[in-house]
Amino acid sequence: MSISMTKIRLSTKFAYGVGAIGESSVIWLFSTLAFFYYNQVIGLSGTLAGLAVLIATIFDAISDPLVGSISDNYKSRLGRRHPFMFAAPLPAMICIYFIFTPPSGLDQIAIFAWFAIFTILLRLSITLYTIPHLALGAELSDDYIERSNIMSFNNVFAYTGVIIMHVYVWFLIFPNIDGYEMGQLSKDAYPPIVFFSCILIGTAMTASAFFTKDQIPNLKQADARNENNLALRFFKDIFAVLKNPNYLYLLLGIFFLSILIGTHETLGLYMYTFYWKLSPIQTGWLIMNNVFGYAIGFIITSKLHKKFDKPIIIVLSAILLSLFWSLAVILSLFGLAPAPASWDLVIFIIILGSVAAAGGSILHISVMSALADVCDEHELLTGYRQEGIFYSARSFFAKTSAGVGHVIAGVALDIINFPRGDINAEVTESMLFNLGLLDGPFAMIWGLIAAVFYSGYKINNKYHAEIRQKLNKKNI
Repeated sequence: MSISMTKIRLSTKFAYGVGAIGESSVIWLFSTLAFFYYNQVIGLSGTLAGLAVLIATIFDAISDPLVGSISDNYKSRLGRRHPFMFAAPLPAMICIYFIFTPPSGLDQIAIFAWFAIFTILLRLSITLYTIPHLALGAELSDDYIERSNIMSFNNVFAYTGVIIMHVYVWFLIFPNIDGYEMGQLSKDAYPPIVFFSCILIGTAMTASAFFTKDQIPNLKQADARNENNLALRFFKDIFAVLKNPNYLYLLLGIFFLSILIGTHETLGLYMYTFYWKLSPIQTGWLIMNNVFGYAIGFIITSKLHKKFDKPIIIVLSAILLSLFWSLAVILSLFGLAPAPASWDLVIFIIILGSVAAAGGSILHISVMSALADVCDEHELLTGYRQEGIFYSARSFFAKTSAGVGHVIAGVALDIINFPRGDINAEVTESMLFNLGLLDGPFAMIWGLIAAVFYSGYKINNKYHAEIRQKLNKKNI
């Protein structure tokens, strides 16, 4: 028997959400620091660093639907999802250590290979957790609004992980590296970051898996399938979900939005360090973007879904995120931003960034909730519950396009001859202007394209109620 339209206990939502701290901490560590570390500290070229990220991302993206399909069909005394959630933390922690401790004396190709190999292994490890964890969230309730509440908890804990890592790194580590005004440029700054992140990641992931174990008897179990060939079943599952037009529009939106995210993530630390010329402490205060924005998303998203249909909220929040994430840079290109390195600039970025973060928070919750609704539509049409394959195929598109964003940014840094591995190298005004173009209008365009594709998604509250009514009749 499965959990249906009933309310989920607060403790269960809390335990489920805690796992997102581990996931988001890995993502923050990788997307914020890894590229910068290899390019600026180790001296790997931007093109090779971006290529390493893309290769790892492609491997990761391919593994996502495979893990999703396996977990959808996995049978054990711990259910479909929990065996993978328990298995993932330790290998993830080991890979993080090796990524940030490459051997000294390697040439460019060897550094590239080291970065790529351990990044592949890290992202595969995280996939073992992320896909089953997301699928678990979709399974906890069948209710249209309750799903938004569950995903709100996941979202707020995800950003809690971001906040914890950001505060630790920018307030406690980077400002306190002897001999470095910008501690992010010192190799000595990274070992304590690695140690702290591994403890946080392992604890959060394991705690979430352990404290949601009591839900296993209530969750949907693997359906009986006539197809015993795992490879054939996998490709049949992928083909089946891609035939759903609502799902396809969500995937296309996610694809272009992830190029926006990949570009911003790769260039973020360059913007703080070189373009805005902020100190580590000033950069640390930019976390208020997330505190304000994500709190707003957590509080109002389910309320918005009660008053407005999810398709409308998804499109508008995508536009809001795209515009305001780039707006500070665009205004600065026209001379309309406060002076670099000033506290007025910090406040300026926080105000605009908070609006962007609110849009991103609402968008993330809405899309994750919408994917659960698509799973219901798919069950009605096919008779199968396949949350794992839906969330993993979504992850495939998101990661692949984010990898493209990393490569674009890496190649662009090389094209504009941005210095690497040399703290004394000159960064010219022309380089900074081109950096602003990349992080501003260029990145924004991809998000606006995403909003156009999101507009094709059509599962509103009324249609979903009809789906649930038909499913309930079939299950009587």
